Amino acid sequence: MNRFVVTAALASLVAAPLSAQGTDATIDRAVAAYARMKSARATFEQTLLNPLTGTTVVAKGEMLQQKPGRLAVRFTDPEGDRIVSDGKVLWAYMPSSNPRQVVKMPLTEGGAASVDLAEQFLKDPRAKYQISDAGAATVSGRATHALNLVPRQPMQFTKATVWIDDRDGSLRQFEITDGNGLTRTVRLTSLALNVPVPSDAFTFKPPKGVKVFDQAAMMNQQ
Repeated sequence: MNRFVVTAALASLVAAPLSAQGTDATIDRAVAAYARMKSARATFEQTLLNPLTGTTVVAKGEMLQQKPGRLAVRFTDPEGDRIVSDGKVLWAYMPSSNPRQVVKMPLTEGGAASVDLAEQFLKDPRAKYQISDAGAATVSGRATHALNLVPRQPMQFTKATVWIDDRDGSLRQFEITDGNGLTRTVRLTSLALNVPVPSDAFTFKPPKGVKVFDQAAMMNQQ
């Protein structure tokens, strides 16, 4: 009996470091993969779950990204909605909900960090989050390991989960939950890294007759 107890205790001591090493290896692989990424082309599916209203909204689209700071998201469902960043300015045009309005806003330091959640998750993550293992899963046919991220300081979300590709370390899915319980899940249905992307994808010209709400100009007037 004593030998069994000692053996069990030793086993528990050994298991904890192995689990921690697995989590560390996963986040390190993801950080390295994101650092190597210069451009990306992806298709995605986004699900918004609102527990206050009991509604679920699904959207689909395509994304182009080029570092530093350039991002173009074109929704195919709802068709026509767009988010475009040229590295200095972000444009948000959502004709599915407001066809006569475009929002123009300056980006924070670091380019498209305010819209590039992959960077928010994978740039210096240990300083920003408490990280724990969330198990293995298959995402869009890819084997992944998931990590729970709890912010050490207040952020726009209270918790996040990221799914990291076992093969190449890429971010394949993420889920964030805000203080009201609103959950956003984004799953990449396809992903190509370090591929050519057209530079004109990151420019946006407001359609005729659409009113532009310039947040920088409005702030200067206050």
